[in-house]
Amino acid sequence: MSDFIVIGGGIAGISAAARLSELGSVTVLEAEEALGYHASGRSAAMFEESYGNPAVVALNKASSDYHHNANGGYLTPRGFMLVAGPGEEDGFAADVAELDLHKIHIDDAYARVPILNPASVTMAALHEEAQDLDTDRMIQDFARVVRGAGGQVITRAEVTAIQHSGSGWQVTAGGQTYEGKQLVNAAGAWVDRVAALAGVAPIGITPKRRSMARLPAPGGHDVTKWPMMMGVGECWYAKPDAGKLLVSPADADPVEPHDAFADDMVLAEGLARYEEKVTEPVTRVESNWAGLRSFVSDGALVLGADPARPDFIWCAAQGGYGFQTAPAASRLLRDLIGGNTPELDRDIIAALSPERLR
Repeated sequence: MSDFIVIGGGIAGISAAARLSELGSVTVLEAEEALGYHASGRSAAMFEESYGNPAVVALNKASSDYHHNANGGYLTPRGFMLVAGPGEEDGFAADVAELDLHKIHIDDAYARVPILNPASVTMAALHEEAQDLDTDRMIQDFARVVRGAGGQVITRAEVTAIQHSGSGWQVTAGGQTYEGKQLVNAAGAWVDRVAALAGVAPIGITPKRRSMARLPAPGGHDVTKWPMMMGVGECWYAKPDAGKLLVSPADADPVEPHDAFADDMVLAEGLARYEEKVTEPVTRVESNWAGLRSFVSDGALVLGADPARPDFIWCAAQGGYGFQTAPAASRLLRDLIGGNTPELDRDIIAALSPERLR
């Protein structure tokens, strides 16, 4: 019997498993053939400290030192630039304030991204400190911690049944039965379905699709040092990636949990919004995909023991913030379960607790 069974092998589950391995034995159950298959494998892979609501930002800030320094650091310089045009002044000002950006001269913006259209981009703001995150290495490093502590990381283990016994939990996955004293639900878009199998009340998770297209470098430019760009109100964003440009319509359409794929019309509309701001038309889409970003009603993560079933632990509702919050979110879970004093203040812990949703 393990001390902890963690359901879900995305960044939420594997980071939680690594921290909990400090407290006892851990078994991770992942339905797919590899870790990080769903939302974690389809992330924009950015660390933007001011992105999210106050509880999320608190987790971002508490994760910063880990991202910069753990295992040699996971960050490389990128920068984040907001662009706007005539008629978007109010939205631009609101985004600058919310994201803690500083306005830059428009000529500076054109120098950073030479394809910006002067007719439609007349304002810009920047956060130089935004960084790319090495998401794959982070997942694998957390997995190594679990295995190094003697834990199991089992793939192709879809959970089909959960029973509670006097000593803990019995979980049937991939045709095998696993026993654990405490159960950690880190199943992403599927967390409410896992809760139903366990006889635990749902938290009201809503998976939302986020689509992405990979384009050739516009106009043959070297995009390597371009910042990530975003339109007002997060109506689109674009990010360099391996010499190409990723462009997203920043969609957030509620869907059922599934292996997500891009909606062609939504993708086309987002690419059109991006095209309005640049001089190089989109002539070819090399590939496209989608992921599910899962939220509860207030947009904050759900971390901690279920109030009605204390040996059922929620690690859920990461939304679009899973990687950038993972170091602090997993530490918080470890501290709450291990009876240690968390580093976060009491109001933030309450804003993340499952109790707020009951």
